[in-house]
Amino acid sequence: MADILDILDIEQPGTAEITRDSILHGDKMKKKYVTAKAARRPEGMHREVFALLYNDNKDLPPLLPTDTGKAYKQTKAKLGMRKVRKWVWAPFTNPARKDNAVFYHWKRKTDESKEYPFAQFNKQVSIPSYSESEYNQYLKSEDWSQAETDHLMDLCQRFDLRFIVIHDRWDRAAFRDRSVEDLKERYYNICGILSKVKTNPWSNTVTMVNGEKRVYHYDAEHERKRKEQLRRLFDRTKEQIEEEQTLLAELKKIEARKRERERKTQDLQKLISRADGNSAAANQTAIANDGMNTPSTVSSSIARRHDRKLHKKKLASQQRPMRAIETVTVEWSGIKFPEARGTGVWLRSQRMKLPPGVGQRKTKAIEQELRLMNIDVAPTPTESICKHFNELRSDLALALDLKNALTSYEFELQALRHQYEALNPGKTLTIPPSICNTSAEADTKPLGEIIDVVGSPGSHNNTI
Repeated sequence: MADILDILDIEQPGTAEITRDSILHGDKMKKKYVTAKAARRPEGMHREVFALLYNDNKDLPPLLPTDTGKAYKQTKAKLGMRKVRKWVWAPFTNPARKDNAVFYHWKRKTDESKEYPFAQFNKQVSIPSYSESEYNQYLKSEDWSQAETDHLMDLCQRFDLRFIVIHDRWDRAAFRDRSVEDLKERYYNICGILSKVKTNPWSNTVTMVNGEKRVYHYDAEHERKRKEQLRRLFDRTKEQIEEEQTLLAELKKIEARKRERERKTQDLQKLISRADGNSAAANQTAIANDGMNTPSTVSSSIARRHDRKLHKKKLASQQRPMRAIETVTVEWSGIKFPEARGTGVWLRSQRMKLPPGVGQRKTKAIEQELRLMNIDVAPTPTESICKHFNELRSDLALALDLKNALTSYEFELQALRHQYEALNPGKTLTIPPSICNTSAEADTKPLGEIIDVVGSPGSHNNTI
């Protein structure tokens, strides 16, 4: 039937197609849930402003503030069948007051009459008391009269040791003016004396530590100095504050220069330690190569080394004076070239590769020095060439580090000389030529003597 309707181009009726599901579950109608599209917030409008304009139901905002939302509050009162408890306007008294004043407040009729709950917060400070005989025996003072002391203790009792208020209410017409420190000193002296005389630790100035009674000691002189320092700090002018900030900045600069000098001293000590270590290793290698075959030669070389060490120690003890200088002992092994320890075939030229720790600038400087010496940057990697070429580049790196250190110290010497001449007009600081780098001597020396600082085995070292 459907095919005939399609051929005749007749509209089909709106009946659903008969399927297995329609036969089995024909009585159950499928519910369609239509979700309303939420209003889209305009671009540039804040979320809070948009929430004030619209809600989920697209209702307009109310003109007056309302509280009908179903949040944490109950919209309806839960009314029971019991009778409402009565409230009465009842009188009450505060035990903290001594004038027997009567006040009123609302309370339930069924509640029992209890003490006013806020009276527990009325804490009283225990003020010491003394008799006439105790004052005459223990508390007499040349600076304080008994009338002044009684007036002080009365004010302390009235104002709970608020000494600023006590100083304000001090009777200056009857007694001479006293400072806050004077009032505190007199009060704590009385507390200390009475705590030693009386056995009960009544005062808040007495604490018990391991069964031992300790009394608070008030240092009035320290308190006066502290307040004077605070007053001077507060009374500083703008110029004095700027001067202090300038001095602090100069102090930071001085400390930074000091740390920089210490760092350079340590670097120079590392270089010297490295040079000493390389020279000792070269001497031991030369001695081992000379006496490798015969035991007699080995024993004689050992004896010669022992004599040489003793001779050096004697010369050092005779010539060098004792100086209390803290030296930094650092092991400096120079440039450590990688060793090919992998399995399989490897090229000997890999031994001549500079390690990654050598910077690009130092690598360029070493290559420049090699070109000045007419030495190929990448020579044929034979066994001896690899060994001597690596030693040469290590010596070149040492020479460059020493040169940079020398330049830095020369700059510091010149800066100190200019600073001395600026602080002392008309005077000139003469730097001894022994600690200056004379470029003329460096030009006259051969290049090999300048670079071969340590001396390699098999080569003659002419440096002094």
